[in-house]
Amino acid sequence: MSEPQDPYAGRPYVPPGQRDEEPTTRLDAGSDAATSDTTRFERPGPDAPAQHDVTAEQPAAEQSTTQQPAAADWSTPAAPAASAAGAPAGPPADDAAWTHRYSDHAAQQPAPAAAGALAAEKHDRPRRGGLLVAGLVGAALIGTAAGFGGAALYAANDDGGSSSPTVSSLAQDAKASDLPAGTVEKVAEAVMPSVVQINVGGNDASGTGTGVILSSDGEILTNNHVVESAADGGTITVSFDDGSLAKAAIMGRDPKTDLAVIKAEGKTGLTPATLGSSAALRVGQEVVAIGSPYGLESTVTSGIVSALNRPVTSADATGSNSTVFPAVQTDAAINPGNSGGPLVDADGRVIGINSAIRTSSGGESGSIGLGFAIPIDLAKNVASQLVEGKTVEHARIGVTVTPAVESDGITTVGAQVREVSEGSAGDKAGLEVGDVITAVGGNAVGSSDALVAAIRGYQPGDKVEVTYVRDGKTQTTDVTLDSDGGDLSS
Repeated sequence: MSEPQDPYAGRPYVPPGQRDEEPTTRLDAGSDAATSDTTRFERPGPDAPAQHDVTAEQPAAEQSTTQQPAAADWSTPAAPAASAAGAPAGPPADDAAWTHRYSDHAAQQPAPAAAGALAAEKHDRPRRGGLLVAGLVGAALIGTAAGFGGAALYAANDDGGSSSPTVSSLAQDAKASDLPAGTVEKVAEAVMPSVVQINVGGNDASGTGTGVILSSDGEILTNNHVVESAADGGTITVSFDDGSLAKAAIMGRDPKTDLAVIKAEGKTGLTPATLGSSAALRVGQEVVAIGSPYGLESTVTSGIVSALNRPVTSADATGSNSTVFPAVQTDAAINPGNSGGPLVDADGRVIGINSAIRTSSGGESGSIGLGFAIPIDLAKNVASQLVEGKTVEHARIGVTVTPAVESDGITTVGAQVREVSEGSAGDKAGLEVGDVITAVGGNAVGSSDALVAAIRGYQPGDKVEVTYVRDGKTQTTDVTLDSDGGDLSS
């Protein structure tokens, strides 16, 4: 590219050895072009707006022109023979072809100290058009340095007195670094030895689920719906993280909370899971789910706690034995086969037992980001009773309720009391027919299922505060919860 008015036409190039005075490195305040060879790039004319935009977006590239001595060689029309002989090439007869007068530029590049002086002087002197020129130079040299220019820079700065050793990635030994705490990788590494796959075969059905190791001798916590088909003469086979297998038997089941404990035969030295507390959970907290979705053992997914105390009704494959529990909701992918597996926090502590998912209306059974786990505080209490061979007792308030619905016929606002059992916990606390219960223990109750789920999270004998509305006025009362005595029908 050339301009019709060449600013250098009357000032031909003179080699450094033939000049009358020492070369200087400066930018004239009144000139649009720099007198130093390092900045002799053609300014774009009015018909090149694209180059102006590049300069405006890259003001920091100005210093690049003094630090990359070999980068301009790729674009100069220098004569190789003249450079090799050590004599600088003069301008050709056709002066119009030499608008850029930087022939044999690499051989005439000032020393690094002079380059530094150029940067300092340009900072102090006023410039007209200097930013545009420097920006274009920087844009050209940046592209060179990112490619083969990197090698050119190394060659220009190497004094030839030393050499660097050749390094190859093929010769390096891969060293596994410690995983940072709180990452999914660290959690999976810690928890997977405590997670098993459970394969069940029964008279009516067979399937696969997941379990959590409770003891080193093979006690395993899982869902009731995972193993119930083997309760009447079926088989249970457990697959461990190390690839070993063992037969297992049911120690106890609790259909009301959908929990069960099984015992693997002949196992010792297992790694029990670390159980946390669901009482301290917070919405938005990161969690990890581990299980065997569709039989794919040791599958790890991650997400957050999406909600707490979510009333969830689940049932077995036949649709019977439905239960309501106050679930931990998560968006970590949970699929069929994850049931009975752990939901863990960032410290690898089990905070829930994955139990149910919400599926789409199209009949697909895969995850849509709505998974539900039984809180570990409830699971621990039930599992302790099952391991000891006890009949699991559940808390009971002693009232019959239906959803309380607003005047729009859609919005539920609580659980309306329809019946109070005489002598029950609710009766002793003064609850009456017509009362609308809106909270238990400070947690909102938005429906009848929410009340059932909330009470299920407590133990017999616990005292809880119940908030209710009577005749338009909000009141509270303390209720000491009864026990159902292990009666599954109550």
